[in-house]
Amino acid sequence: MNSESSAQIDVTKPHPARRYDYWLGGSVNYEADRASADAVAEAFPTIHLAALENRSFLRRVVTYLAAEAGISQFLDIGAGLPTAGNVHEIAQDITPAARIVYVDNDPIVLAHARTLLDSSAQGATAYLDADVRDPERILTHPNLLATLDLSKPVALMLVAIVHFLTDDDHPHDLVRRLCDALPPGSYLVMSHGTDDYLDIEDRAETSAANQRSGVPFQLRSTAEFSRFFTGFDLVAPGITSVTTWRPEGWRPHPRKEAVSMLGGVGRIGTRAVG
Repeated sequence: MNSESSAQIDVTKPHPARRYDYWLGGSVNYEADRASADAVAEAFPTIHLAALENRSFLRRVVTYLAAEAGISQFLDIGAGLPTAGNVHEIAQDITPAARIVYVDNDPIVLAHARTLLDSSAQGATAYLDADVRDPERILTHPNLLATLDLSKPVALMLVAIVHFLTDDDHPHDLVRRLCDALPPGSYLVMSHGTDDYLDIEDRAETSAANQRSGVPFQLRSTAEFSRFFTGFDLVAPGITSVTTWRPEGWRPHPRKEAVSMLGGVGRIGTRAVG
């Protein structure tokens, strides 16, 4: 198990990981996080449902990758605070030797990383304190290199994280750099907030709420989201609402408008087309 030191925790500013924890019903969040989360909920009251559906999407994708695609290595960037059904728990339940690296930039996530590092005896997990905006730090980090074999397929998990990157961060370039470091047979997994399912009034209210929340956030259209998968082979059913990506038939599925999250899984071929 690997961990590392981090900067002092600042609880006066909202952080996406702690805000997401609040929406999921967790307890590792602070007044600034809750105020930010409530500001978003004023304009988008079903945000709690969206968080739950996004988590369900992650579970179904990891199950597919481990059970059907034969993936046993996972790089989960923007891992967030531990909750029920972490990537290593799902993957190692299917493949005990699975190896997982978690990445986040919130010191509180690091403080709770022991739960994320509770690996099976056959497998391994590691955590590194880094930001998705710094792919070189992630890809060259000793914790990653000691845990994952980058000559073998890896599932890059960017679940509900890239919508915190504005266009000024050049998100498509960042994702491409991460994918370019992975061998053929790897997978890109993403979910992302969208305004495709919102009417004009709801879009304006959501945009204003995001500005009030104190957390940079950019919704993207299906066309913009699809660009992240350029040159990759999409796994059926392709780019879709997270609620309809290989849904479980035994439960009702919420309306796309109530979740407003896109999801997709793409297989990285011999050479991606940039």
